[in-house]
Amino acid sequence: MTNYQYTIALMVFLVAYAVFEVPSNYFLKKCKPSRWIAFLMFAWGACTIGLGGATNYAAVTAVRFLLGMFEAGLFPGLVYYLTFWYKGSERSMRVAIILASATLAGAFGGAIAYGIGHMKLVQGLASWRWLFILEGIPSCISSVAVWFILPDYPEEASWLSTRERELAVLRLEAEGSKGHAPSLDWETTKAILLDGRLWVHYIVYFGISAPFSSLSLFTPTITAGLGYENLQAQLMTVPPYAVAYVVSIMTAWSSDHFNARALHSATLSIIGAIGFLASALLPPDAYHARYGCLIVAASGAFSCIPPLLGWLSSNMHSTSAAGLAIALNVSWGAPGQILGVWIYKADEAKKGYPTGHWTNMAMLVMVAVGCVGLRSYYQWRNARMRTLGGEVAGMVREFSY
Repeated sequence: MTNYQYTIALMVFLVAYAVFEVPSNYFLKKCKPSRWIAFLMFAWGACTIGLGGATNYAAVTAVRFLLGMFEAGLFPGLVYYLTFWYKGSERSMRVAIILASATLAGAFGGAIAYGIGHMKLVQGLASWRWLFILEGIPSCISSVAVWFILPDYPEEASWLSTRERELAVLRLEAEGSKGHAPSLDWETTKAILLDGRLWVHYIVYFGISAPFSSLSLFTPTITAGLGYENLQAQLMTVPPYAVAYVVSIMTAWSSDHFNARALHSATLSIIGAIGFLASALLPPDAYHARYGCLIVAASGAFSCIPPLLGWLSSNMHSTSAAGLAIALNVSWGAPGQILGVWIYKADEAKKGYPTGHWTNMAMLVMVAVGCVGLRSYYQWRNARMRTLGGEVAGMVREFSY
């Protein structure tokens, strides 16, 4: 495959990812979380294994599309699932654990890729084929456990006593999603689509998605441009992901503890922007300094996402609205991820990938501005509600920020 074909294959995944997120969250509620998430896990695991058998550009592109279709429901589905179990003040930390686990998996992925890279022509297969095969199998096996073990809703959890189930339902009465709530209807859909404040959330998430996807896809390429070669470049992707894991958990805990998700996301996005800015300004051969900047950039870009998702979900006041808004939010990240696919250009390796670094810096600054602006708006709306009364202002309860 040419570099252009490789980039198209990456992008096709994101197109499917954007299209199928909203339908997937609908089916998660319709089919029950344990059943739907297990189905998605088995399907994307099988597609990943299938990539190990692809023999041409067309096959890779087709399987990548299917992979995006099935994986589209994972992240918005898990964020939606958390709203059935946790209050708004408890979600950022849980989202962070999910996202940071994916970040940590990126660290392990680099180490695994380093090891599997030595499996050249084992059973006649190239090592990159073994990478897809061996990384797809655990998802297929784990899906069976999810089908039988993952609890759907607190009110149906058999491992809770009757009193504990009642308590779990009571504590989420005002701000959590409910398993018995009606599915999405047109009135709710129209209200969500016409709510201007939510579009600011979507734009902010679009901004963070470009650095997130470019780092996820091109960290081995970036480290190769820092003077590391081949398998060593894979191994050097581990520290940025490992540090980002720790920073993500700390940021999410702090944002929940101080109930200040907007400021935490804005602060971390600025830190990430500084990392990309320094990478762009440093000489291409300043390898050690630019590697340190990569760690700073990854920590900032990854860590501001959990508070953003916790912030959005805490400001949705019905079950169906939360499912649609979360899916739309993550779906709007897909165009940003598509942008992230194109900004690290192969012909800029000797220059230090300036286009990628400058673009990611600008996107993270946009995230910070959006967070601060939306926080100011929520403060104004809350003050207006307190002055005029909730019924006059048309608000059920105050917005969190």
